[in-house]
Amino acid sequence: MEKALNGLREALKKSNRVAVLTGAGVSAESGVPTFRGADGLWKNYQATDLATPEAFAKDPELVWEFYNWRRGLISQKTCNPAHTALVELERLISEFTLITQNVDGLHLLAGSQNLLEIHGNIWRVKCTKCREVTLDRAPNMGHLPTCDTCGGLLRPDVVWFGESLDPGILQHAVEASRSCEVMLVIGTSSVVQPAASLAFEAKSGGALVAEINIERTPNSDLMDFVLLGKAGEIVPKLVENWG
Repeated sequence: MEKALNGLREALKKSNRVAVLTGAGVSAESGVPTFRGADGLWKNYQATDLATPEAFAKDPELVWEFYNWRRGLISQKTCNPAHTALVELERLISEFTLITQNVDGLHLLAGSQNLLEIHGNIWRVKCTKCREVTLDRAPNMGHLPTCDTCGGLLRPDVVWFGESLDPGILQHAVEASRSCEVMLVIGTSSVVQPAASLAFEAKSGGALVAEINIERTPNSDLMDFVLLGKAGEIVPKLVENWG
């Protein structure tokens, strides 16, 4: 592990362009439940069954009850050492892009600047009628929140299962991955597309690609470095002894 850490740190120090992809594993270390696994169950519903446009069309009040629960839970969480270390890495690298699959807003809370939230942000709401997007950090939005502008029903401004990512944000993520010299893939299972393909984009562009995760993933064999362990323990070590 120490040899891999030193090798990766040296590669980062020599790089001008770095891209980072983070997933649920980073937020899990702050106590945010993931959608998959045992903590993806809420009131006997699978979270993956509620986070869909079909579920919202059928029973928006139930979906909002679920998201109010998530907002209330996330409002009590804070960023962890992995979040803060990535802020420090951004300060050290001239061209740095952080791409996250997480919707909890913890990277923003930590101070990340050049951030692409490809799956949206749970603290933003979008009107289903006029499409206006606003920020609202209330832990509970009520049963069926409505738009202040037009009175239309609001929905969380997140990408649900079955929906497409914002094409502009996705294109920016792809371009950052293709042009980087080093890419870090942190706390993600590498199974959710299109995010999982970004490591391949980086590799095809000639980048060194490193994976930091508690276990190996389907993309591990592609990686130049695989560092197994908690992101909150490993990522801070990458910015130590920078010199």
